Amino acid sequence: MAHFWFWFKFCALKNIFVLLFLLSLTACHLNKKNKEPNSAVQDSLLFHYKNSLSRDLELSKRKQEIDKAFVLVKKIPADSLYAQILYRKSNIHFALGQYDSLRFYNKLSLEHSLSTNNYRTLSYQYYLMGYYYSEVLHMSDSAFCNYNLSKNYFLKVQDSSRVGKNLVILGTIQKNQNDYFGSKETLTEALQYLNPENDQEFIARCYNTLATDHRKLFNYEDAISYYTKAIENSGSSNNKFAFQNNLATAYMDNREYEKAISLLGKISSDSLLVKDQKLYARVLDNLAYAKWLSGGSITERVFEKPLRIRSENKDSRGLIASYTHLMEYYGEGNPQKSKAYYDSVVRLSKKLKIPRAERDVLKHLMALEPNNVKVRDRYVFLQDSLYEQELRVKTQFAKYKYDDKLNQEAILRLEKENTERKLEVAQQRNQKLLSYGVAGFLTMISGFGIYYFVQRSRRFKQQSKTAKLEATYETEAELSRKLHDDFGGKLNHAMLLLQNGGATEEVLNLMDVLYNQSRNFSRKINDVDTGANYKQVLLGMMGNYCSNTKLIVTGSTEVDWAKISALTKKTLYRVLQELMINMQKHSGATLVSISFEQGAKTLKVDYMDNGVGATKEELNVKNGLWNTEKRILAIGGTVIFDSKKGHGFEAQIEISN
Repeated sequence: MAHFWFWFKFCALKNIFVLLFLLSLTACHLNKKNKEPNSAVQDSLLFHYKNSLSRDLELSKRKQEIDKAFVLVKKIPADSLYAQILYRKSNIHFALGQYDSLRFYNKLSLEHSLSTNNYRTLSYQYYLMGYYYSEVLHMSDSAFCNYNLSKNYFLKVQDSSRVGKNLVILGTIQKNQNDYFGSKETLTEALQYLNPENDQEFIARCYNTLATDHRKLFNYEDAISYYTKAIENSGSSNNKFAFQNNLATAYMDNREYEKAISLLGKISSDSLLVKDQKLYARVLDNLAYAKWLSGGSITERVFEKPLRIRSENKDSRGLIASYTHLMEYYGEGNPQKSKAYYDSVVRLSKKLKIPRAERDVLKHLMALEPNNVKVRDRYVFLQDSLYEQELRVKTQFAKYKYDDKLNQEAILRLEKENTERKLEVAQQRNQKLLSYGVAGFLTMISGFGIYYFVQRSRRFKQQSKTAKLEATYETEAELSRKLHDDFGGKLNHAMLLLQNGGATEEVLNLMDVLYNQSRNFSRKINDVDTGANYKQVLLGMMGNYCSNTKLIVTGSTEVDWAKISALTKKTLYRVLQELMINMQKHSGATLVSISFEQGAKTLKVDYMDNGVGATKEELNVKNGLWNTEKRILAIGGTVIFDSKKGHGFEAQIEISN
């Protein structure tokens, strides 16, 4: 009978070993499945996004890369790259001329960035749309509005350099719309933000545009001074040639023809200038015009060469200048030929929608045909139309700036009011605290005796609890030592006996000892800490099983652990412990993900790993997973296991709060 009893205990313990082995094999599989998708998606997302920035790829290839990144980022919209990807898509669609897509993704980008207060992305997005309205649609008012918004958001992120660059562009738009006074004011403000070391080209552009403003306002001395500053600040040879050409035109307006001829002659002989055929033609045309204005004897050939270059390069705006100069050149000597060039200017100006060019040549034509009523009426009509348009644009620009100023003042006023309100609240709070403090002090003195005796009683109780805790910790340490030194050694010895075919009686005796020890050990196991430190204890426990496995835990900070019952906490602790033990021993997982999601009535816990998985037959075996399921069912919860061999392991747990 005794032999039968030993044999029964031996078989029972052997089954326990098998169950523990299967649990470890299955749980190790659970750790990889959740984090691997997130990590893989993020790695792939970053890869495609970086490729979309590469200038080594063709634009169409870059579009393919950003499209892939956009598909991936929609799976994790909270990702910090979401705003950058939307901006990058807008940028690439613009570069490809896909303007419908540009507007669509611009809207998405603005909505997302406004909802997340992403001021930097907003500043770049509005800058891009300003460029679109300016260079593609030629809508100066919309361009001005977007550049102005870009400037304001760059102010919020304290990027003074880009604030200055936006102001230079705003001033240039105002200049192009003949708002010369407004342009001067904007450009002067821009110089306060631009960095002399890093923004030299923009500073040069700013001086060049300021010079043009002064030139159009007939302040030729100031124009010459600013053009000179533009040349001094420019590091680009092409820009210097352009600024020197502009300086020469200012000399011509100021009737300093020899200075203009000398400067234009010098730069026209520079071999670098020839590389830019349009600028080269402009310099040659102005040189010929300066020589003609100075009274020099020249032939039409000097005008025809830049005219030919402009025709070959399809420089329509340049052709208007050449035709205008030739019209003036033939004005007195060959009125018929002059009229032919006038017709060419009118035709081109209407085609390019540049009414100012037609108005300017009509002024010259009126001198040739003073009695031509049709020419005079057309000139008056254009003059009035342009005046109304310029006045409307100036008013609109002024309104933009005025509204912007009001907005900035309103923001500063609100910030001031908020600060004052906070200060007032703080003063009231301090006064209340002072009065409460005095009252509390008096109450404390009067009740000190009662408090002392109550605290003395509590201290005795606490000392008793502390003694119990110390005893518990000592028991834990003792059990740990016994488990490692005694139980572990005997268990290893038993396994060696089984493997080497040891005597049955000896094995049975050893199994009986181990069985009794394990039973005593289970009775002495400490309870789980379900107090304020529960989350740390739970996370620490899971981390202990992941020395060679990457663990990702999400949602734990959003769970209100104080609302969850002690029994539920203990059960969850034991269940996750069993899953982690299984993962560590058998799964072979390199990645484990555990997510928590607390609803109104339930707490959901999803466990996933990328281990070796398990078949349906293995899942149905009454092993550690079966114990896990029983624990959950005992507290009215549910658990669903999902696994395939070689495809990881997943457990979905739902329990009441």
